[in-house]
Amino acid sequence: MATIKEIASKSNVSIATVSRVLNNDTSLSVTSETRQRIINVANQLNYQTGRGRKRQPKKTNPTYKFGILMCQSFEEELSDPYFLSIRHGIESQCKSLHIEVNAVYRISDFDLDQLNVHLDGLIIVGKIDEILVETIHQKINQLVFVDYSPDENYFDAIVIDFEKSTWLALDHLLSLGYNNIGYIGGEQGKHIKANEKWVIDDERYLFFTKKMKELGKYNASHVLVGDFTMSDGYRLMEEAINKGSLPEACFIASDPMAVGALRALQEAGIKVPEDIAIVSFDNVEMAQFASCPLSTIHVPTDLMGKTSVKLLLDRLQGRDIPLKVTVPTTFVQRESCGAKAKEQRIQN
Repeated sequence: MATIKEIASKSNVSIATVSRVLNNDTSLSVTSETRQRIINVANQLNYQTGRGRKRQPKKTNPTYKFGILMCQSFEEELSDPYFLSIRHGIESQCKSLHIEVNAVYRISDFDLDQLNVHLDGLIIVGKIDEILVETIHQKINQLVFVDYSPDENYFDAIVIDFEKSTWLALDHLLSLGYNNIGYIGGEQGKHIKANEKWVIDDERYLFFTKKMKELGKYNASHVLVGDFTMSDGYRLMEEAINKGSLPEACFIASDPMAVGALRALQEAGIKVPEDIAIVSFDNVEMAQFASCPLSTIHVPTDLMGKTSVKLLLDRLQGRDIPLKVTVPTTFVQRESCGAKAKEQRIQN
């Protein structure tokens, strides 16, 4: 049986912190990321609190069988914890409700013939070709989408407001006096078949372009798009540096890309935020531990995953009207945007 000491060791926190988190001590001051990490480790080790062991609840057989279709390869998921956190949210919610996750499919090697048509429902994470959506729907009636809404008149979906989120980032940079703002982002596209790729413009790119054009501040030479990876964040920032004229600030569409960009800037001797300010997106755990802690847009990815399970259950239990849930995002200020440096200059 797992112990609190084991959980503390794997979570890299104290035994006291683990005990207070697992016993729902609301007075404990700890970040949501640390709290979730402790809970995830405890779940992985099948830990039960003393109260739970005393109750010895009667085990129930899963009443439903769900599947998950990830629109990211395993390698992409590892390089971008955004989607990993969504999947963990789905799996932890299913486990708490005694629902069996029967299969996890990957779009990169997805074969319709392998799809278990006896699943009660399928949760699809990420963007997917609408033709494939219809094909899957013919085999499995109940579908829920996370981070994408192909048709809100038919399917439940959990999304974020990318327009509002992008404006949160831009408004913060503009409020600090930055006018020349660049963009580094990724392309939404997955291989459906050999030598065939379905691509869709990322909302952050679309709304960045729209907002900056409306303000008369758009500069196409400062907009760079590749893949949502740390290595492409590095490559694209290196490309921007080699052009010889960096913008004053840069909105980077994911934290992993921003970490790669920070490395390219560091190697070139360019300081953040003194020489260029950065705001990124996701607020995954690495953001606060980057070489310059990242100001970023926080997305409640774990909640998105858990909510998708609740929506699917609700559908199976009789709800007919499709729901589209938009979860809120917030701005997290750290050192990379230059706000703290500006505050210090004003005070001095």
